[in-house]
Amino acid sequence: MAAPKLVPLLLLTVIVGTKGVFGQGGGASWCVARSDASNDALQTALDYACGAGADCLSLQAEGLCFLPNTIQAHASYAFNSFYQRKARAPGSCDFAGTATIATSDPSYGSCVYPSTASAAGGPNTPITTPPMNNPNVPSTTTTPIYGGGNTGGLTPGMTTPFPDNSRAPSEAIATWFLVLFSFLIISIIS
Repeated sequence: MAAPKLVPLLLLTVIVGTKGVFGQGGGASWCVARSDASNDALQTALDYACGAGADCLSLQAEGLCFLPNTIQAHASYAFNSFYQRKARAPGSCDFAGTATIATSDPSYGSCVYPSTASAAGGPNTPITTPPMNNPNVPSTTTTPIYGGGNTGGLTPGMTTPFPDNSRAPSEAIATWFLVLFSFLIISIIS
């Protein structure tokens, strides 16, 4: 009887397929501040991002992403907003070497980082937010970061101060999908 021999093969196909759809192979990406970037460079890049199209309203004192009130957290949110609004175009997540691409969702608490242009307000949303000036960082930089060749460290990756629990919902969906599909296949074969 050939049907019982097909069940493990079908289950393996479902597992591999769901990991590609729901796991790391899903294709979502976020633009975040590099952990090794200087505060001065991040402040300059944050001001640029907010002035060039990023949605920085969430970073205002009443906004959902104001806390933690750090240049690293604010820059990450603004960089991602700019990157998503530019439809993840090549070069839209650089900010003079202060940003990097992340494949795990940096959202935390009520601060949700958009993962698509439409969720970020789309690429044609008018600029309505002024540049951010973080009161915790002195603004004494006189040499422009852009075009100055000062890109800081280039080691990829970032350690985030926020817990990474972003994969939990997608793995739960993948597990339920796997169970449902397995029962469906077994009932068809039997």
